[in-house]
Amino acid sequence: MTDRVRAGVVGVGNMGRHHARVYSELHDVDLVGVTDVDRERADSVAAEFDTRAMSRDELLARTDGVSVAVPTRFHEAVAREAIDAGTNILVEKPFVADPEVGHDLLAAARDRGLVVGVGHIERYNPAIVALRDVMVDADPIAFAARRQGPPVDRDSVDSVVFDLMIHDIDVICSLTDEAVTDVSAVGAADGGHVVAQLEFEDGLVASLTASRVTQERVRDLAVTAEDCHVEVDYMDQSVQIHRHSLPEYVATDGDVRYRHESVIERPTVETGEPLKNELSSFVESVRDGTEPRTTGEDGIRAVELAARIEAAAEGDADTTPTEVPNP
Repeated sequence: MTDRVRAGVVGVGNMGRHHARVYSELHDVDLVGVTDVDRERADSVAAEFDTRAMSRDELLARTDGVSVAVPTRFHEAVAREAIDAGTNILVEKPFVADPEVGHDLLAAARDRGLVVGVGHIERYNPAIVALRDVMVDADPIAFAARRQGPPVDRDSVDSVVFDLMIHDIDVICSLTDEAVTDVSAVGAADGGHVVAQLEFEDGLVASLTASRVTQERVRDLAVTAEDCHVEVDYMDQSVQIHRHSLPEYVATDGDVRYRHESVIERPTVETGEPLKNELSSFVESVRDGTEPRTTGEDGIRAVELAARIEAAAEGDADTTPTEVPNP
């Protein structure tokens, strides 16, 4: 392989178009082409980013790696075609609908020596990168994640758990080595609003809320640890660390008032587009033949937990622990 990676995009809808844009901007990538079942859309995106629209077979034959950005129900078929063609893949989340299918795909890719990455984009958010540095010295007790907003104007047949909550499932699981031992969840608004509780083997707990029906757009994560409380805002790409809480009673003009102060640290967060960070990492893995930061195993773990949460929200919970160790 030359220093420049030949990349392509299968499926150039809302997300796939951005994959094409980013590949066209990366200095060490040649955007060979794009493909889509809607040829007019493929032609339009190809013209926008100075590349070619072509058939899927031709694209897979001409590229070192492709982003698979088709609807989830087509992930298996496209991923298999790419693996059979000897092409490395980055599959948008959720990786697959069926974990067994995911394991089969990974086995086939290993036999061919191919890279399989999964598009859990929040792992590449600069705020989460900064959080990892904070967590090195922290002993977490609980996580609380919120991912909510008004109905979106894009087509999605994935549930709110598989479309939105799965981001936070992946991030939280990447921050702990412990297996999830218990899952509970409730849903409202015909499944448009789901709240889940996870308990981990070491007693750590996590609360996750995902909603398509709230009017305020929120994307945040809070970590409660032994000696600090950390707040992450995905949209602002900011991190705040609350330490050294000092409760006291203060007398002012004869009135006694309660005051609670804490030291707030704001670590430097390097700004950057998460998708560009993600695709740069994938390209590096393709070039070097190394394991991607978000692996197929990560994708399967997130899908398995999402399925357990969805079952619990529908009143059909499986309480049997699923041992999925953190890679």
